[in-house]
Amino acid sequence: MKLYRRENYLKKIRGFYHDTGIIKVITGVRRCGKSCLMQTIAEELEESGTPAENIIYLNLDRRGYLGIKKPEQLDRLIEEKSAAAGIKYLFIDEIQNVRGFEAVINGFREEEDYSIFITGSNSYLLNGELVTKLTGRYLEFELFTLSFEEYLGMKRFIGKEVQPDLTAEFDRYISDGGFPKTLEYDSDADKSSYVNGVIGEIFEKDIRRRVQIRNKSVFETVQRYIINNYGATMSLTNILDDLHKNGCGIKRETLNRYIKILSDAKVIYPCSRFDLKSRRSISGEQKYYLADLSFYFAFKTDRRKNYAPALENIVYIYAVSKGYAVSVGRIGKLECDFILRRNNDSYAYVQVCTTIMNDISTEDREYRPLEMIRDGYPKYLLTRNDLIQERSGIMHCNIPIFMKENRMF
Repeated sequence: MKLYRRENYLKKIRGFYHDTGIIKVITGVRRCGKSCLMQTIAEELEESGTPAENIIYLNLDRRGYLGIKKPEQLDRLIEEKSAAAGIKYLFIDEIQNVRGFEAVINGFREEEDYSIFITGSNSYLLNGELVTKLTGRYLEFELFTLSFEEYLGMKRFIGKEVQPDLTAEFDRYISDGGFPKTLEYDSDADKSSYVNGVIGEIFEKDIRRRVQIRNKSVFETVQRYIINNYGATMSLTNILDDLHKNGCGIKRETLNRYIKILSDAKVIYPCSRFDLKSRRSISGEQKYYLADLSFYFAFKTDRRKNYAPALENIVYIYAVSKGYAVSVGRIGKLECDFILRRNNDSYAYVQVCTTIMNDISTEDREYRPLEMIRDGYPKYLLTRNDLIQERSGIMHCNIPIFMKENRMF
């Protein structure tokens, strides 16, 4: 079966296809397409002339490999499939199924004739073991759910109709989300059922197997609270107060731990505040954005959109996927939705708004924080579907067009 090729990620990895000294670790929220990306890499290798016998692909969640649980079993399996001469390209999916896999993988890396690619549970790969045991010997490539550009491309790829009205298609993307599999379903109920299944799978495979959750219902209450309030400014104190008011007796340290677990599983992404005057991060209050907006709609029977947080969430994930470090900006008493940083010395400033066409006060409110910034770095005002304005050298763009064109900030 031919796979949709996610060029935005493939071009980041291609330079390392033949690198036997670096382990390529592909991370991302469950069901975002990590396995398909690895399969695509294997396809590209074959197309470029790599013999099929030099490509070793192991999905440890598939029949035939479910019994591979110990390091020595994994070592023996790889050795059995390594008869070919020259560089072997080793792909291992769901590698966390083998406790202590790091020593095995590092052993094959040291032989210098294996180019290794792995995926697995984020809560395992990112909680310290990999970092500690393979320091300096791996690169992480983070995969996200489909961007709007990819959403349009994949719809065409699988033969689904793309509406000529770009804004209408973008609105559909907001409610459908970017999990590749959801594009195969036609009804909202089926899409929601699938996403609810993903949420359950994340808990069972990425969380429960790795950490102790004593009270599943309390954990789910915290998860639902964060998801339902995505994009809002929060602190541990006000989250605790709200939960206690609603009868959820949870301790501060437990709440902090649960939020860290959701972040490690890449269900949510914390976005801290950044003070432009001091050029320092501000501790305490922050916002949480979702790996995919469909997490929010999966909990709702009413699929009406609240555009403000939805647009922020989409812009945040888009910017992170492009390699930017993203913070919420403070300029005195004003707030800039996002400060984007690359290489710690290059900035861009982004204000996100549904529309500035309601009245002049709305336009002034959105432009003012950007006009207060005097350092000369690029500034953007992103809206849903407005007539493009020109003001103070600030670039005004509509989000669907900006993302369809796959632009950088």
